[in-house]
Amino acid sequence: MINQSTLDDLSRRLRELVASSPAQDVQRNVRAVVGSALQRMDLVTREEFDVQAAVLARTREKLEALEARLAVLEAGAGAAAASPARPVDPAG
Repeated sequence: MINQSTLDDLSRRLRELVASSPAQDVQRNVRAVVGSALQRMDLVTREEFDVQAAVLARTREKLEALEARLAVLEAGAGAAAASPARPVDPAG
């Protein structure tokens, strides 16, 4: 049976081999190129996007509430204009 120290040694050697291999350099270069391209695209982070989405949702809620309030006011103004004005009796 293989003991733990043999497995640890094999694991260490494999990590060293991968770290020094050309594949590691290619991976670093690809990450650098992709990172550079994403920076030039001027993208936002997920956190920034979520914050702006929440702001937009609150703004939409306020807009809908204001639209409903305006509709009530317009309906009241329309009803008042449609009904004939009654003169106020000063006697009471």
